[in-house]
Amino acid sequence: MTEGMTTRLAGAWVALLLVLTALFAAGPALAATAATPPAGSTVPVGTTAPTGPDIAVSQAGNYPTTPNSYGNFSVSWASVGTADVTGITRLTVDLPPGLRTGGALMYSTPYDYTFEQTVSPDGRRLEATFRGTRVPGRGDFMKVQVSAGAERPSGVIRATVANRGDVDPADNVSTYTVNGPQQPAEVPYPPVVTGIGTATGPGAGGTAVTLTGTGLDTGFVLFGTAGATASHCTATQCTAITPGGSGSVPVTVVTPGGAADAPGGFAYTGPPPAPPAAPVVTGLNARGGPAQGGSSVYVLGRNLAGGTIAFGDAPAAHVSCGDSFCSSTSPAGSGTVHVTVTTAGGTSATVDADRFTYTDATAPAARRR
Repeated sequence: MTEGMTTRLAGAWVALLLVLTALFAAGPALAATAATPPAGSTVPVGTTAPTGPDIAVSQAGNYPTTPNSYGNFSVSWASVGTADVTGITRLTVDLPPGLRTGGALMYSTPYDYTFEQTVSPDGRRLEATFRGTRVPGRGDFMKVQVSAGAERPSGVIRATVANRGDVDPADNVSTYTVNGPQQPAEVPYPPVVTGIGTATGPGAGGTAVTLTGTGLDTGFVLFGTAGATASHCTATQCTAITPGGSGSVPVTVVTPGGAADAPGGFAYTGPPPAPPAAPVVTGLNARGGPAQGGSSVYVLGRNLAGGTIAFGDAPAAHVSCGDSFCSSTSPAGSGTVHVTVTTAGGTSATVDADRFTYTDATAPAARRR
């Protein structure tokens, strides 16, 4: 796999996972070390559960421990705070010398999210981008396929998670030591951005931007809420390619240790890129619900990724959209309304298939009187 190549879940991968699982089920099924504050850490860590969105990462599975062996392990991430986790969540997996991967399989359903991944040419680093909304208590996981070389593998497998809204970095790193004693995962330090090399570029995107600072490693770059089309971060520098956009937007580096804005944003010049195709709604899993709202409603269609949902004029809650599937919670309402999805490509046209009817639970009793 070449660097920067985007891969998605495919049936062949699923078949491969089933074969590997059967072959290596006898391997060491071991849990990884979750992130805890290291001894002597100077990073302040709260003693109570954080208020706000918080996402945690963990790993466990069958790790290859002998020469020329194979295995697979899961990397899981879950919303553990008190508010929804939204937007882009980035995951990384770094393997020690002697181990390599060809990629991961994404299993979480329903498919109300988008998921993309890249693997480095040497097979030792996987970077994945997950975009969706997760309510507290909901999580996802991917299976990472791993093989060992001719030597006995040893070293640390490190998995990280990062999200712009995450309020607690203490659970954003998970480690597992292959053929060695387990150690607490470090609490990452917060990033600091001290400079931005290029501050303007065309609305079509494609401008190379260099950011400098400290604590930037394992980070990714946002221009407004849109991720850079490509980014690479070391401890002191990030290079990124702008996505398309318009107007002035903040530039943010997001790492497992937190998020930091550049001093001054990025100004798009000239016309923005052509909008994507408009969303289309083809059906709902539920055609009605109580007037007080709170119904779980799935929306089917196409071109839905990253969308918001409205029931009539009222916005839905807990909205998460993949390319052809959205999950949502209905707001309070009355009568029959159209359920629409809005993205950068516009708002879906109203059709009979998107009608949702609110019911009044007190109406039958009133008629009896």
